[in-house]
Amino acid sequence: MTQLNDLLSQLTKSSVVKTMGKQVAADPNQVKQLIQLGLPTLIQAMNQNASTPQGAKSLAKALDDHKDDPVSNISAYLKNVDTQDGAKILGHVLGSKSSGVERKLSAQTGLQPNQVSGVLSQLAPVLLGMLGQQKAQQGVSVDGLGMLLGGLLGNSDMMGMVTSLLDSDKDGDVMDDVSKLLGGFFGKK
Repeated sequence: MTQLNDLLSQLTKSSVVKTMGKQVAADPNQVKQLIQLGLPTLIQAMNQNASTPQGAKSLAKALDDHKDDPVSNISAYLKNVDTQDGAKILGHVLGSKSSGVERKLSAQTGLQPNQVSGVLSQLAPVLLGMLGQQKAQQGVSVDGLGMLLGGLLGNSDMMGMVTSLLDSDKDGDVMDDVSKLLGGFFGKK
């Protein structure tokens, strides 16, 4: 949980929130709330992907591809972030659940679905860059990705919200919903 809080604290700095909000003409307070809900949602979806050998291998490749992204200065990185790549990442991570997750996040934050999509398209490359650097620095293997991602999430109260965003069949288990979507998505760029 501490790692997630550290990551959230970096991503919810005023300068970062303002930069992301400006790109989609959104109120910074709503953008901050979206980051606080969207980040754990993306991490949980990636964690589900990493639970299968093929998904873990694909995610490892995506993280390796983004490990050299200059995300240490997030505000500067966001000024030139590739939102088309971000949209592809979201498609890989959330699959057919993308629009449903965006609608639910829209309802939670008061942002329009296209604003939610725009912010998440900025957030996804930042997240992959940060995770890619962490994977490289810690020497995390393909088999260790679940631990890396699970360690970020910890035992967060946010997980109930994440589960409701990703659990389309309302059985309390996001694994069955997300795993069918995520199999090899990271391999398709």
